[in-house]
Amino acid sequence: MTRPAPGGAASALPDDLSARHPLSTVQRVGLLGAAILIAAGFVVSWQIALSSALSVCAVYFLISSVDKLVLVTRGMSGRGVIQISDDAARAIPDDELPVYTVLLPVYGEPEIVTNLVAGVGRIDYPADKLDILLVLEEDDAETLDAIEGADLGNITPVLVPPSEPRTKPKACNHAMGLPIERSDLVTIYDAEDIPDPLQLRRAAAIFAGSPPEVASVQARLGYFNERDNLLTRWFSIEYDQWFSYMLPALSASKCVIPLGGTSNHIRTRVLREVGGWDAFNVTEDADLGIRLARYGYRTVVLDSLTEEEANADVVNWVRQRSRWYKGYLQTFLVHTRHPSAVIRELGLVPTLRIANLTAGMPLANTLNLAFWTLLVVWFAGKPDFMRGLFPGPVFYLCLFMFTVGNLATILLGVVSARTREKPYLLVAALLVPGYWFLQSMAAVKSVVQLIYKPSYWEKTVHGLSAMPGTMQEPKGSENARQTS
Repeated sequence: MTRPAPGGAASALPDDLSARHPLSTVQRVGLLGAAILIAAGFVVSWQIALSSALSVCAVYFLISSVDKLVLVTRGMSGRGVIQISDDAARAIPDDELPVYTVLLPVYGEPEIVTNLVAGVGRIDYPADKLDILLVLEEDDAETLDAIEGADLGNITPVLVPPSEPRTKPKACNHAMGLPIERSDLVTIYDAEDIPDPLQLRRAAAIFAGSPPEVASVQARLGYFNERDNLLTRWFSIEYDQWFSYMLPALSASKCVIPLGGTSNHIRTRVLREVGGWDAFNVTEDADLGIRLARYGYRTVVLDSLTEEEANADVVNWVRQRSRWYKGYLQTFLVHTRHPSAVIRELGLVPTLRIANLTAGMPLANTLNLAFWTLLVVWFAGKPDFMRGLFPGPVFYLCLFMFTVGNLATILLGVVSARTREKPYLLVAALLVPGYWFLQSMAAVKSVVQLIYKPSYWEKTVHGLSAMPGTMQEPKGSENARQTS
């Protein structure tokens, strides 16, 4: 595959590895050809064309659901996750620990000083081996005013000049482009993150005992405000399945792990080698995880929890999720520009799984709206035209997915809540179809935004819930909400 230009993580990726241009020429021609064929099919016989499309979608839903069930079940067995005890984490002498760079990219967060003390300030790591960089935008006057004169301890502010695209990965690339040659490992935390104090030591222990091809370690993410309301409970169930079961299962299956937004620990040398983060991709974490795998590196999962703030507001949640889905689509398009090369580098099954976990999620949630609309139309009047849309085998497959498939997905959430010992999530698990509808809304928005604002970073409002261990009040609707 094409290698990045030399010059460190701040260097621009080559076009075939960047989301700077969402579609390559070959992809545009292919999509245009497919659209013409589909349109021609609908002109010849719209019923046959629609029936064929519904049949393909039904088969995809079946395969995707079965694979997800297999992976989550495998993850529940405890395979694929590495546990480092407190004693093992502290066993490496301080003078033998690697030098860690911690990036804290923030924007529009004047409460950052309080959050740093409650979260990142609890990290247990020798100060002379720790470089904490608070990455700020030069024109973020509100946050700059808040930290002016504050005692940041060993935290070093880094100012990012205003430039496009205005994204988190662009800011992180700028920080890593500084002369910090002593860095051995790098990780990212958000301003509201509360990491396990021993997480850096645990990750360092894994790297010390692993071969060079283990280039990154992904810690678990969870929520400190998961009990706030029904939305945060749904969000928590989803995160528990993803970080506690799905990612470990992918690791155990030797498949690609799309990195999470924070708490991924990477060898600095490797990060520079693969070109850093894609400044134009709004899920730069997932993209980097795939790129690491394409370069021959592995990611492992660490049983160490970082607590974050779950979105407690529906509108805010849709904004965040639509950005994630748009980034997944960007990531899929970037890494399928040369399909044969990706399959050769990753293998067929890992390639199909990562396609399902990136493009599959937003597209499936978009298609769900179509199936639910048809279901409403059917129950509203059982129109004759619908009888021809679902020939025998397809009708029974759709009926199976609607009943058994949906029930299995709901039960999976119930089992997850029980195995994670969170009985307060059981009711939310039973009501999860409401969450599916929100996911569909976000998916439709992501597809639309991919067309006209592909690299636009729709910011997420934080501070709706107070961080544990602080006197910070949640932001009310009457207050000016800050974004990050």
